[in-house]
Amino acid sequence: MTIEARLKELGISLPQAAAPVASYQPVVIHGGVAHVSGQLPFVDGALVTGRLGADVELSQGIEAARACGLMILAQLKEVGVLERVERVVKLGAFVNSTPDFVDQPKVANGASDLMFEVFADKGRHARAAVGVPSLPLGAAVEVDAVIAIADA
Repeated sequence: MTIEARLKELGISLPQAAAPVASYQPVVIHGGVAHVSGQLPFVDGALVTGRLGADVELSQGIEAARACGLMILAQLKEVGVLERVERVVKLGAFVNSTPDFVDQPKVANGASDLMFEVFADKGRHARAAVGVPSLPLGAAVEVDAVIAIADA
């Protein structure tokens, strides 16, 4: 089954790949590995902003991380390698949170669980989930990825 067919089966439609907000490439492919720059969470076309532990609820943070994961997939599709994903190697989740917020791993599960849903065992990955005092544009979450890509 293709990834596009799997997404359709899951009822998932990918957003339009976001343009970079600064001087970087959204995806760099080198040596069979796609390095996906940090993606921000857009839900219903709007950027999810705020801080976990202050004005963003845990459930909203999880949804935001999932939205970041969808944007990672959209970026892979944009550069033509979505169907060549061999393995999700690692995700890095950055959670805009208060100093006393300790559920960054639960927030990051929003993106991790999406990768498992879409890629099954190929979606199981290593991960970091860290709290940060701020993110670009006031985003609540940012997720980057390292993805192994099969030869064309």
